[in-house]
Amino acid sequence: MRPETIKAVPVRHPGRWITAAVLLVLAAQFVHMLVTNPAFQWSYIVDNAFRPPVIEGVRTSLILMVLAMVIGVVLGIGLAVMRLSDNPILRGVAWLYIWVFRALPRLVLAILFGNMGVLYAEFSVGLPFTEQFADLLGVDINGTLFSVDANTLLSGFMAGLLALALSEAAYMAEIVRAGLMSVDPGQTEAAAALGMSKFQITRRIVLPQAMRVILPPTGSETIVMLKDTSLVAYVPVTNELFFQLQAIGNREFQTFPMLVAACLWYLALTSVLLVGQYFLEKRFSRGAGEQGGANKARTRLRIMKGAQ
Repeated sequence: MRPETIKAVPVRHPGRWITAAVLLVLAAQFVHMLVTNPAFQWSYIVDNAFRPPVIEGVRTSLILMVLAMVIGVVLGIGLAVMRLSDNPILRGVAWLYIWVFRALPRLVLAILFGNMGVLYAEFSVGLPFTEQFADLLGVDINGTLFSVDANTLLSGFMAGLLALALSEAAYMAEIVRAGLMSVDPGQTEAAAALGMSKFQITRRIVLPQAMRVILPPTGSETIVMLKDTSLVAYVPVTNELFFQLQAIGNREFQTFPMLVAACLWYLALTSVLLVGQYFLEKRFSRGAGEQGGANKARTRLRIMKGAQ
């Protein structure tokens, strides 16, 4: 006797539909507020958010982001290697650097570097102990090769760049260290047993797997860095995006519309970065899904054999 056909009744979720309806109503109210509230002054935003100084500010912010991330990633890799070193001095120096720069806010660092002229009037490079030898010989010798005024060297742009880059290096060091530690040591030992060099092990075994762990937080750090470029407006860097938008709003007593314009600019720029991050993660995660599927298939096969 054949068993009766099971009539599957889909599970109903009334709570989901109620939640969706509430969210749609709230979204409609928010859009209505954006369109009808005269405080936004959308025509004023369109007329002023694309002025040449603002476009120049976008370019400056992007340059700051790229340079700070490049310097931060390079220093972060070096610090991560030091943290994983067997030398306790290298580990201690790296830990101290990460502790200090993760503890200090980037705005405080930017203002601190901008006022470094209080600590040093100038930065000079010269021959060591020249003055001591000159005193012993009784001659007047100037061993300074060149010197630069501190205020000239640490301009607003350089002060902001150093603050962002040095702070980012501390975060990238921990991200890279976590990625390197995520790789099973047994794989590197097996590769070394096969006669592969350390460079080959790093390039073919460690990095492809570590990048899957490193890329997502690095993408997030890049987006955070783009937003944190607005902090250099307080150094000040006058050709930065937020500074230019704020200057237009203060000059014409239209502060709120220009703040909205700043939000829209940062939203657009971060959206582009999110797309790039998606494709990078997709590229470096190739093979992970197939490997997971193969493991599941083998597990199902073992279960079937055990059932037989």
